[in-house]
Amino acid sequence: MRMRHLTLVLLLASAPVFAADCTAPAAPQVDWQRCYMDGRNFAGHDLSRSRLRETSFQRSDLSKADLTRVDGYRVRFISAAMRESRLDDGQFAEADFTKADLTGASLVRADLRRARFFHASLRGVDLTGAKIMGAELLSADLSLARWTDGQKICPEGSIGQCN
Repeated sequence: MRMRHLTLVLLLASAPVFAADCTAPAAPQVDWQRCYMDGRNFAGHDLSRSRLRETSFQRSDLSKADLTRVDGYRVRFISAAMRESRLDDGQFAEADFTKADLTGASLVRADLRRARFFHASLRGVDLTGAKIMGAELLSADLSLARWTDGQKICPEGSIGQCN
């Protein structure tokens, strides 16, 4: 029995440990899981296919950034500037976009289930095919947004819902 226990311990000790590199430069497929990127400038950067689970981008500038196919489960974009950014095919379940400015952003086929958009600007965003079940849109500005069906355009003054 001791030999099996020792073998298991040695196997676990030699297994590679994958940890996020919070100091890595912004690039596609970067692993910033559980990192703090608050107040930084990532405008125009390509972060596609990155691992951003539970990362904080509060007050950061991600305008025109490429966040396609990102794993952003529970990521925090509180008060972030995200104008014209691309979040297509991203996994953003339970993400927090409170007071974020997503004006003109593309969220095509994004998983936004249970995400929070309190007081966020979603003016002119494209939500075609997005999963929004349970998303909280309290006081979010959806004016001129393309709705999930890809057809309906929310009228000017759509606050909290696509009228």
